[in-house]
Amino acid sequence: MMKTITIEGHLRTDIGKKAAQRIRTEEQVPGVIYGGEKEVNFYAPAKAFKPLVYTGEFQFAAVNVDGKTYKCILKDMQFDILTDALAHIDLLELSDDKKVIASIPLKFTGAAAGVKAGGKLITKINALKVKTFPKYLKENIEVDVTNLELNGNIRVEDVKVENMEIMNSPRIPVVSVALTRLLKQEETATAAPAATAAAPAAAPAAAPAPVKEGKKK
Repeated sequence: MMKTITIEGHLRTDIGKKAAQRIRTEEQVPGVIYGGEKEVNFYAPAKAFKPLVYTGEFQFAAVNVDGKTYKCILKDMQFDILTDALAHIDLLELSDDKKVIASIPLKFTGAAAGVKAGGKLITKINALKVKTFPKYLKENIEVDVTNLELNGNIRVEDVKVENMEIMNSPRIPVVSVALTRLLKQEETATAAPAATAAAPAAAPAAAPAPVKEGKKK
């Protein structure tokens, strides 16, 4: 079952830049909940958002505002360009009968064959964008790399997830196994003597043509 972060918020009645700035000076963060019957403008303590924002996990947020609880997922966020503090947050309200688009982290499982052969596992993307009903949302999408060979790739089209439509381009690589520098050096060292042995022997230099002497007068 997915983890849910509970946030105690307050309804915003004063909307505008000055009001938002005043909220921030009180160590609160303004936010908006989209996707429901109407947009809900609220604010909550900055520290209440930390478990939701500063993590690589995909989680639900239960936001209590004015006596009502909204089940949401993180949609977008803005940070102060000078302090890097959270400045604004957008949440998407979930409805059982309405599909949502979400970014789900990838979890790689298994020991890649190419890594066992001396290669290095290279992660190309860390999450996939999917479209699905809220009941099918989950913490991560597992990708088995066991059969991934040296110089091999697993692409978006190779990832199969039930009840989810993957929105990323199908040919984008997700994870690969690359040759390490040591392996490349070993291959080069092995290939050099083989190339020398296979090279044809050089033809002997042609003898110089004899010089004809002229007739004596």
